[in-house]
Amino acid sequence: MNPSELTPASRPADGVTTSPAPVGYHQELRRGMGNFASFAAGFSFVSILTTVFQLFGLGFGLGGAAFFWTWPLVFVGQLLVALCFAELAARWPISGAIYQWSSRLAGTTVGWFTGWIMIIGQILTVAAAAIAAQAVLPGIWTGFQIVGGPDADPTVASSTGAQNAVLLGCVLLVITTVVNILGIRQMAAATSVGVMIEIVGVIVLVLLLFFLPERGPQVVVHNTGWAGDGGYLGAFLASSLMAAYVMVGFDSAGELAEETHSPRRTTPRTILRALIISGVGGALLILSGLLAARSLTDGKLAAGGLSWVLTDRLGDTLGRLLLCCVAVAVFACTLAVQTSGARMIYSMAREGALPFHRHLARVSARTGTPIITSIVVGVGAAIALLVNVRQSAIFTALSSLCIAMLYLAYLGVTLPLLVARIRHRGTDRLPEGVDETGRPLFSLGRWGIVVNTLAVLFQVGMTVNLLWPRAEIYDLTEGTWWLQWSALLFVGVSLAIGTGYFVARRLHRLIELRHVPHTHIEPPAEAVAEPA
Repeated sequence: MNPSELTPASRPADGVTTSPAPVGYHQELRRGMGNFASFAAGFSFVSILTTVFQLFGLGFGLGGAAFFWTWPLVFVGQLLVALCFAELAARWPISGAIYQWSSRLAGTTVGWFTGWIMIIGQILTVAAAAIAAQAVLPGIWTGFQIVGGPDADPTVASSTGAQNAVLLGCVLLVITTVVNILGIRQMAAATSVGVMIEIVGVIVLVLLLFFLPERGPQVVVHNTGWAGDGGYLGAFLASSLMAAYVMVGFDSAGELAEETHSPRRTTPRTILRALIISGVGGALLILSGLLAARSLTDGKLAAGGLSWVLTDRLGDTLGRLLLCCVAVAVFACTLAVQTSGARMIYSMAREGALPFHRHLARVSARTGTPIITSIVVGVGAAIALLVNVRQSAIFTALSSLCIAMLYLAYLGVTLPLLVARIRHRGTDRLPEGVDETGRPLFSLGRWGIVVNTLAVLFQVGMTVNLLWPRAEIYDLTEGTWWLQWSALLFVGVSLAIGTGYFVARRLHRLIELRHVPHTHIEPPAEAVAEPA
């Protein structure tokens, strides 16, 4: 296969010969991430302690104990997506991965809208991750329930809980923004420490809960705890929001590829490793919580989630100690998502594809990071929280909406990739190359079309499921039509704004991606020499 056939964005749309192909990207970001730090970036974005604790009660409340099976279903689907991403990460190890991959597969117009949706989704995901602090901190110390005082209802479905979640989330965003500004080494160190604490916390928590069973594992074949009416299929699909929300962000290792050592070899492995370890750990965490909960029918598990299980079964002291591990995971998760979003904005800005791109594409000479983009993501997430400060559905609505946006953006990569595979089905694979060690790049080979097709079908189905106007997700008032349809309305408005800017700036003629070779090329000796 000719590599140029997969890079239509690098050629003029009208076929007129212009200046020679642009040179590659100048290395401005600092390579400060090794193998584990790259893994930590993806694992922290997924962050099973953060997200399972955040939405366990919702998933159980919507689908009962049988909601457990949504986890392996979503895991298999996302693994198919991750395999496709791993191939692309090896060939285009560059910041703004989703935008760059989509642009190089389908052209800059498709790539721009994919990146635009991804940016909005990432900002909303930062907001959703930050308010996860409300699911943890009041359980550690009631003094963290500032709105309404220690005796107020801390659940996020209450007005006091929702408002306090916004307050704690904004404080957390200030902290993560500062860490992001300090530099990639500081960010990598923080996420690496957070991941180590999170992994230890998951192992300890699962072992403790498995040794305190109230029932056997056969509970997952029943919908015990579900109090809904009508058929169960709709409830089961709604409960899959929890698994769908958790298992995203594994691509963030690709977002940080320009800051990773040996990215063609490292990034594909860390993308897959982050998802697989998260999938196994999350399944054990959900199952152990269902087995150890003192009751599945008194409403406490749906209201309090795993935080209630911990303090109820392990006692206040040990339960709060483990909740401290969860709090660290919430911090690392918010930090990783914010970093990923900042790199996406930076990547698009240096192509001149965003407003104020000259400022957004600026990298600090002192820290080696795009400071302004980190601030933009932090401020954007804070705004998303503040406009929902009185919305009791803030947790469920933000969670479902942000993940639907990410699934749409992912589809902007996997669908063009499938089209490219079908067009070149004689080889059924992407252009070959070698990584930094001289070994062949990660490839699905002849299985590429099958895996890619199943990934696209899964993403389409899950996107429809996430955007479906369910009152129990988007409208807890049970009577406000625009809240119930807010996901589709938000997606429509976002695309309309993006279209207006894209057309007004005539970006279809202005954006021309720089060359990135499909295979590793050793830099000249003078380029890697130590500075005097």
